[in-house]
Amino acid sequence: MYSELNHQDKKELKRQLKIELDQQAVRVSGKSEIPEEKVSYHSGQVLHDKNIYGQERPWQKRKIENVRYAEYLEILEFKKAHNVHDCAETIKYRVTDNGEMKLYQVWFCKSRLCPLCNWRRANKSAKQLEMILNEAVKRQPKARFFFLTLTTRNTYNKEGLKKELGRFGRAVYKLMQYKKVSKNLLGYVRSTEITVNEDGSYHQHMHLLVMVKNTYFKDSGNYLSQSEWTKLWQRAMKLGYTPIVNVEAVKANRARGKGSLKASALETAKYQTKSADYMTKDDERNLTVIDDLEFALKGSRQVSFAGLLKEIRKDLQLDDVENGDLIHANSENEKLPEVVKVAVAKFDYQRMNYFWR
Repeated sequence: MYSELNHQDKKELKRQLKIELDQQAVRVSGKSEIPEEKVSYHSGQVLHDKNIYGQERPWQKRKIENVRYAEYLEILEFKKAHNVHDCAETIKYRVTDNGEMKLYQVWFCKSRLCPLCNWRRANKSAKQLEMILNEAVKRQPKARFFFLTLTTRNTYNKEGLKKELGRFGRAVYKLMQYKKVSKNLLGYVRSTEITVNEDGSYHQHMHLLVMVKNTYFKDSGNYLSQSEWTKLWQRAMKLGYTPIVNVEAVKANRARGKGSLKASALETAKYQTKSADYMTKDDERNLTVIDDLEFALKGSRQVSFAGLLKEIRKDLQLDDVENGDLIHANSENEKLPEVVKVAVAKFDYQRMNYFWR
């Protein structure tokens, strides 16, 4: 008990508690009261940050897109334009004892369309989903998966798009309540994707990775064909036309490649909308698209879980992907040393690249 500790032990306990609280603050806000020791690392040279596969992380590309996105927001008179412009301007890396560089502190704007934040969200979402699915397979080794894509006709303005996205969420919930679906359903994760067509219309669709009991594939009394899914989706959405619905089998035991659980997880976790859709050569078009998407996506969630997958996400105590920590995209939670050695890279707006300070 705390009361039984001597004065020196109490001081040490308080010191350790303060360190742990400071480390939590770093993960959540990117700010820290932990003492730092700045180290010189390739000063003046271009930042090269590679992943475990030796591939360059796209900091420069995403930051250049971010600057352009901020300029569009300023033209559209969005108050957040200045904050978006400052997103990930300075990057701090922690230098470990063995010389390894680990992302440590970055301030992210978390704007829904920010190319930098979307890149970090997609990475984090994919990693978390992989963790959830691995645990789901452990808990239900006989369970099966399939990938479901639901669509409706294109929309042509921001009001129509926002309304359709709202209908999507309610209809998916209703779809999963239908008796023939619910009797074999274990859980699912859903995500919304929007693509912009050449004529300026929006193709909104929803991806679902569905987990079911193995009885789902046993006979016609349990299995739902593509045409049956189409009819149920039409019914749930109350459509006066036949929508396009796609169903693909997923092999939980396949390590990678098309049809694997990992490939399906990556497809579900990808960007809600690609920056290429509003970073074209046509500035007027880009301004319209950004204005429409900012309106339509406000208050919406990119990824949602249900059933067993939602339960596992809670059990694993995973951070919120959309509003949480975007620094540790791989859900890392390492204990930090009392004094952190840091190397700093900053974006140069003249040379349009990151350089070590």
